[in-house]
Amino acid sequence: MKRIVRRPGAFVCGIDAAMDVIGGKWKVLILWALNERTCRFGELRRAVPGVTEKVLSSHLKELEDDGIVHREVYAEVPPRVEYSLTPLGLSLNAALEPLGKWGRDHIYRGAAEAGAVAGIDPL
Repeated sequence: MKRIVRRPGAFVCGIDAAMDVIGGKWKVLILWALNERTCRFGELRRAVPGVTEKVLSSHLKELEDDGIVHREVYAEVPPRVEYSLTPLGLSLNAALEPLGKWGRDHIYRGAAEAGAVAGIDPL
């Protein structure tokens, strides 16, 4: 089945185009899990707690269609399927790193401010 690709003019900006690929609660967590190593489906499910099999399967298919994830099927009994990031997926994770740093800094700043208000030294 061929994926329908939106025309470049259909997006408002680059962030809009990126969010079209990574939108949703689970896709970035799947990307981070695959950034660590190649995983089988069950390993991914354990690495992303709370995701259902149906949603994980759907997101993996969408990421594969977008060229972000590679699905390798091994002709073994029982069949073995492994998922890994493509070069495009690796570049997407590299682009997400500054956002992850911002998130960590924001969380720690909020915790430090809350401690200061309560009179607790965060360090």
